Amino acid sequence: MKMGPIVEEMEKSNFSQILIHTGQHYDYQMSKLFFDDLGLPRPHFNLSVGSGSHAVQTGEIMKRVESVFIKEKPSLVLVVGDVNSTLACAITASKLCIPVAHVEAGLRSFDRGMPEEINRVLTDAVSDYLFITEDSAQINLKKEGIAQEKIFFVGNTMIDTLLKFRERAQTLPVLIHGADIKKKPYSILTMHRPSNIENKKNLRNILEALKEISKNIPVIFPVHPRTLNQIENAGLMSYFSDPCSGINHGIHAVDPMGYLEFLSLMTGAKLVFTDSGGIQEETTVLNIPCVTLRENTERPVTVSEGSNVLVGADKERIIQEADKNLNGAKKCGQVPRLWDGKAAERIVNILAGQLGA
Repeated sequence: MKMGPIVEEMEKSNFSQILIHTGQHYDYQMSKLFFDDLGLPRPHFNLSVGSGSHAVQTGEIMKRVESVFIKEKPSLVLVVGDVNSTLACAITASKLCIPVAHVEAGLRSFDRGMPEEINRVLTDAVSDYLFITEDSAQINLKKEGIAQEKIFFVGNTMIDTLLKFRERAQTLPVLIHGADIKKKPYSILTMHRPSNIENKKNLRNILEALKEISKNIPVIFPVHPRTLNQIENAGLMSYFSDPCSGINHGIHAVDPMGYLEFLSLMTGAKLVFTDSGGIQEETTVLNIPCVTLRENTERPVTVSEGSNVLVGADKERIIQEADKNLNGAKKCGQVPRLWDGKAAERIVNILAGQLGA
């Protein structure tokens, strides 16, 4: 969702681009289906790295991508976000003296227990062009000693994709247990952070809270494969409703969704519960109340200006915020500056000017 608009804008420019898929997200629903939904071209290289510990996955990406960089001799390597692929490709390019551009730079949760935070800090440290989405990112980068001339406020490419596909997604039905869920009120849950799914107490608290909330509004939960495995191992599958019981109440675990299907689901939701950074941003633009199951966020603009509120894994706080929103005290927000669908265009124009393309 972050790379798609950049690829599209690059195609309109004088750049010759090579798209590399590391294979970090190797599940069909998390990879191929997203390429299809977003109309992304087939990658020139698929490194097929697959799963592994953070060290194994990062190291394997570095080993495999190095040969690509050496063969292709790019004048720039552009990375997005904060996953292991981001860090691995940035470090490898930097060691080969290839300039690095980081899209979504400068975001900080200030929680070094999050692997993504380590990825963000280290990627920014070796990047030559730092494209930021909000004001807090510039403050963070300046504090870390990044030169002002390397920092560019461009907006948010994830929102470029959202605005491009929102109208199309809204026309799509979403079938849950054979029924179109969009014909009735519902809420959504997404959860994948280790602090939630690998901590049995936190996991139980969240599911208990959602079970209580689901007495008043059904909760649709597209389950990440790793999350489902953790729930099964923790013996907490009983919190899910039987598919045969209908969708008037309960927590409904469903298969992972492609981008368009999930966007369709989200546009019709009354309330979203999540620990995802991207969903905090998307709900802000859609002006849908978002209850974030974390004590911190690297996207503070979604709280200060958007529709987001942080509750952690506290059962009572989750229930209280849900009740507020469902009983008319909906938190409304505004769209942050430059989240206007033109971030990728700004990025490509800046790179063209900087590199003389």
